Formats: sequence, structure tokens, C-alpha cells
Amino acid sequence: MCRNITILRGLEPAADETEVEAAARQYVRKVSGITHPTERTHDAFERAVAEIAHITRHLLDDLPERRQPPKTVPPLRRPEVQARITAREAAAAS
Repeated sequence: MCRNITILRGLEPAADETEVEAAARQYVRKVSGITHPTERTHDAFERAVAEIAHITRHLLDDLPERRQPPKTVPPLRRPEVQARITAREAAAAS
């Protein structure tokens, strides 16, 4: 398994749409070899992310609960990642 794709099943609180989309985006990046979609690849890339996120949500909803939570914390729940996102958004806004 790709180490960059975080386990979402069994999180408390449950994985939200942002986390599901982030995992889908990482999967599409890994499979396609595209880290920064160009104008030519953007539509196909985004369509794949949306479809995989949709299927991932169904999978998580259909699986039984885990006995133990995942050992790793998803990146979007880590304070240092949240700080980087906030700083990036602030820089983009100014």
C-alpha cells in the first residue's frame, strides 16, 4: 500500500468529505503519475478524484466498524498540517 494514503476507516470522529477527497486525490496522483494537473489533464484528473471519493465514501459506509482505531492520525488532523494550510490560505488571500 502507498504510505501516503491514510487509513480512514475507524476514525473518531468519522472521516469527513475533505479527508476522503484528500485520500482520493493522493491515490489519483500516485496511479496517474500526475502531481500537478495541466490544462490538458485537469478534467480527467478531477473527474477521477470525484469518482474515487464517492466510491470511498460508499466503502467506508458499508464496512463494519473497526475494533481499534488506525495507528496513524490522518494528515488533515495534524496541527502542523493545519498550520501550513492556514498559512497558505492567508498568503493567497493577501
